[in-house]
Amino acid sequence: MANSAGSRKRARQAEKRRQHNASLRSMVRTYIKKVQVAIEAGDKAAAEAAFKTAQPILDGSVNKGIFHKNKIARTKSRMVKQIVGIA
Repeated sequence: MANSAGSRKRARQAEKRRQHNASLRSMVRTYIKKVQVAIEAGDKAAAEAAFKTAQPILDGSVNKGIFHKNKIARTKSRMVKQIVGIA
């Protein structure tokens, strides 16, 4: 455990930040899953609506440093391809 007052404070802050980031990461993953469920169901309209809702959340997670920009770009690209591929 941290000894000095400053290092104890940093440990508290790090834990608080870790929990906040974990919450945001979980939320983003939930939005991705909602799009995937709509795609697997074959419902193009629902998939497009879910993607439209998820897109700003995904982009926001990049700006907050939760995910790397390339990972989110790759994820969005794959989702768009799958949505377009729904017959």
